[in-house]
Amino acid sequence: MADKKDLTIVCFSGDFDKVVAAFTMATGAAATNRKVTMFFTFWGLNVLKKKQGRAWLGQGLMAKTFNFLMGGRKTLPLSRLNFGGVSAGLMTGMMKKHNVATLPELIEAANALGIRLLACEMALHILELGREDLVDEVEDIVGVATFLNESENGHIIFV
Repeated sequence: MADKKDLTIVCFSGDFDKVVAAFTMATGAAATNRKVTMFFTFWGLNVLKKKQGRAWLGQGLMAKTFNFLMGGRKTLPLSRLNFGGVSAGLMTGMMKKHNVATLPELIEAANALGIRLLACEMALHILELGREDLVDEVEDIVGVATFLNESENGHIIFV
């Protein structure tokens, strides 16, 4: 059996700390010449939304409500000790103080390193989001079968 060097990260959490961890692993792997793909589904899709704050996206009342409450990249909560929504900003300040890459810097690095960003077709359908709601860096919208076929030669990590 050949050694697996490719890496796919399934980003299904919308928690700030988990998203930072996912992008840290992805950029680290890409920097060591590994092929890296990130697949975003459900709450993880918040990172890929064009509108980075709260917005009424979707068609129906339920979709609009879910998308508003989920927010976007700038409203990601910490998984613990969120302190009413201010913890992500506090954590970002601590990251800067210690010269650690912030989430926007990690996302920029992921783009520069050629990390593939894929969005989950089923989750987009449920949340009534379209391609136009996502950032331009999203390479494709795929279903589970396509995702699994494209990831069969690598490690899959769920974050």
